[in-house]
Amino acid sequence: MPELPEVETVKETLKRKVLGKTIADVVVMYPNIIENVDSDTFCKKLKGQKIKDITRRGKWLIFHLDNCYLLSHLRMEGKYFLKSISDEITKHQHVIFNFTDGTSLRYNDTRKFGRMHLVDLDKLEESKPMQELGLEPWDKNLTSKYLEEKYKTKKLPIKTVILDQSIITGIGNIYADEILFLSNINPYTPCNSLKKKDLDNIIENTKKTLEKAISEGGTTIRSYTSDEGITGLFQNNLFVHCRENEDCLICKSKIEKTRIGGRGTYFCPKCQKERKI
Repeated sequence: MPELPEVETVKETLKRKVLGKTIADVVVMYPNIIENVDSDTFCKKLKGQKIKDITRRGKWLIFHLDNCYLLSHLRMEGKYFLKSISDEITKHQHVIFNFTDGTSLRYNDTRKFGRMHLVDLDKLEESKPMQELGLEPWDKNLTSKYLEEKYKTKKLPIKTVILDQSIITGIGNIYADEILFLSNINPYTPCNSLKKKDLDNIIENTKKTLEKAISEGGTTIRSYTSDEGITGLFQNNLFVHCRENEDCLICKSKIEKTRIGGRGTYFCPKCQKERKI
């Protein structure tokens, strides 16, 4: 958390708030968040830069500036809040972007897991974060043939592989459970045993689930928020995730919880029956 729908929601929120603003100066309170340059270089390079656009790739926010890109990954707890420059810098505000209009964009991260990169304008696709990402869920190249090629040598459970950002980017734990439920696939199923119909269902339900989540502003579980006082609503539409021992909305069986690859995994034992390989 946050996953693709939450990052998409944060992107749209930030676009309404900071597009066109010019950075007067930057204050870095926790340098480890800056990964590919030192904090002094980071601050100097961003000073005077105008925010021209904000886009998303996978779970990365991409700030389009005059002379470079600022890439930001929120990881578990990252949030952006717009404040006044005169507001006190609080404990968990680790990177502060002060604008020439007197406002201040604060990156808040209680666990300090978030990361930022600066990338030259002509090096975005060559940058390490972008090179490590697979296809977006709506990419025309995301086909059953593509997934079959990626999965054919992997015997890992599909729940583990569907989280692999180098294959499809943006899917996290919550949406993986929902996608597999809608596709009637048991999370333990070895991914190289899936049929074309299964792969087509994964693609279709990935798009359907993420589009619905984006329309609801993401899923608020634990501490996600796209803006102060604003929470997502997709948790009201979850079929299995965080519904252990509750009735399945389709067959009334009890939702079960297990752990796969160290991740809490929710599924319906009847709708997602194990298959004989």
